[in-house]
Amino acid sequence: MKMGIVGLPNVGKSTLFNAITKAGAESANYPFCTIEPNVGVVGVPDKRLDFLATMYSPKKYTQAVVEFVDIAGLVKGASKGEGLGNKFLSHIREVDAVIHVVRCFEDPDVVHVDGSVDPLRDIETINYELIFADIETVDKRIDKTTKMLKTGDKKYQSELNVLNKIKDVLEKGEPARKADISEDEAELIKDMSLLTDKPILYAANVSEDDLANGLEGNPYIEKLQKIADSEGAELLPVSAKIEEEISQLDSDEKKEFLAALNLTESGLDRLVKKSYKLLGLISFLTAGSDEVRAWTIKKGTKAPQAAGKIHTDFERGFIRAEVISFADLENCKSMVTAKEKGLVRSEGKEYVMQDGDIVLFRFNV
Repeated sequence: MKMGIVGLPNVGKSTLFNAITKAGAESANYPFCTIEPNVGVVGVPDKRLDFLATMYSPKKYTQAVVEFVDIAGLVKGASKGEGLGNKFLSHIREVDAVIHVVRCFEDPDVVHVDGSVDPLRDIETINYELIFADIETVDKRIDKTTKMLKTGDKKYQSELNVLNKIKDVLEKGEPARKADISEDEAELIKDMSLLTDKPILYAANVSEDDLANGLEGNPYIEKLQKIADSEGAELLPVSAKIEEEISQLDSDEKKEFLAALNLTESGLDRLVKKSYKLLGLISFLTAGSDEVRAWTIKKGTKAPQAAGKIHTDFERGFIRAEVISFADLENCKSMVTAKEKGLVRSEGKEYVMQDGDIVLFRFNV
């Protein structure tokens, strides 16, 4: 899972990236501090995996991972190459989803590239630049597809119909993900990697006080929620400053710090959960004395394909999956007790994997 962190300069983008990855990207109070994208790979926090590690004392403990990419701050005119526009846009094409950091705090010591704090204007600025870039991409593809129509292949007519549908939406100032197209139609233009077709999560960067007070008094959150709802996007209020402080604490200090702020989990934990939901992902687990491990799959994946994530031979020679839900194992405290109670199920090729399934795949090649 590759998440691109974007936003206008000085909205807290690199501070948030530093906090969640501890990668030490440069973060300073001036635009274009980030030029080349910084990349950090983060293990996905998972208490279920911790429980299994306590149970099995494995030689190896392997979390699922998320790759975060901190992309240069965007400015008005980026689609025409302003600022670092073209570089920014090429980096965004490579990610699975976009985390759009929006500044929702006042601070006279932190300059805003447009002179004042206005999250709705900031979102509009970035969205329009991405839309303009997508219109250019779609126009080029329409020209190419129109020429290919002469071959008589009907698929090009279908492709042209989809492109025109998307162009209509973009020209109304709406993102491509709002276009009413079927899964089959989406497949025809999948290779275009349209910027506004990527799932988006708005990270509302609020002050420490706002987060500690349950966001009461912050005038921006409700407005941002309406934007997120209208786009089928996710919204996550987070304080980049708090996350930066948390990243420097050990486990016990972190718990005390969060409790003092009336928080049960860090922004990173919430960010990963929201990212999984946004991309329709779940985790299944494998456990034993050699290794406990989390594996990321798409929701709706069947057992043989999940087995294939571990090794292609597992999918090719799939016989059955021996499955227990994490909740059942946690209640039983041991696999022996779980088996005695008949809670370990034998599932076949049509079984649809569930989040938190603990699995042993049987196969024969």
